[in-house]
Amino acid sequence: MNNKHIKVCVFSSSSNAIPDIYFNEAVKLGKIIGERGYTLINGGANVGLMETVTVAASQSGARTVGIIPEKFIKKSLTSENSHQVIKAKNMQERKAKMRELSDAFIALPGGFGTLEEIMEVLTLRQLSYHKKPVVFINVNNFFDFLFKQFEKSFHEKFIKEEYRQLYYIAENAEQAIDYISAYEPFEPGSKWFKVPDAR
Repeated sequence: MNNKHIKVCVFSSSSNAIPDIYFNEAVKLGKIIGERGYTLINGGANVGLMETVTVAASQSGARTVGIIPEKFIKKSLTSENSHQVIKAKNMQERKAKMRELSDAFIALPGGFGTLEEIMEVLTLRQLSYHKKPVVFINVNNFFDFLFKQFEKSFHEKFIKEEYRQLYYIAENAEQAIDYISAYEPFEPGSKWFKVPDAR
């Protein structure tokens, strides 16, 4: 990417009960985003890895934008470390706004919500609704079983082999940001192996 002011969307856990290794990687990611002069876009909550990456990014000089549903605002879950807070009506609007504002997407470890978010942007990438980089940070081998599912899908031709290029698996935060910084978009072919003849 040639843009020096890349807006990086980070999907991540909202749990405060997870092992320290994940919080440590979130700190590293936020710090690197700030040091590169990038902007952080995330879910804007004051819990889990979301808050950790927000704090680290803000302290390292990044502009931070949190997009949070009204329901969570009412539960006092809004981070005070986001420079800008954008209120969304619901989760669907939140995700759409995150996709709209961002130049790249990173998944730190997380639960159902994180998996839904990163898989949605990966699916949209596959269908050429965007050409932005999609990255998994596989700290502590967190996503290994997901990648095994991917491998089964490739092997049994649920997914074309060329679509391996639509996402990047990073071992750590530095690899993830280096990949995004040097990213050149790949244009996939048709998603479908065989399309019925038009009549």
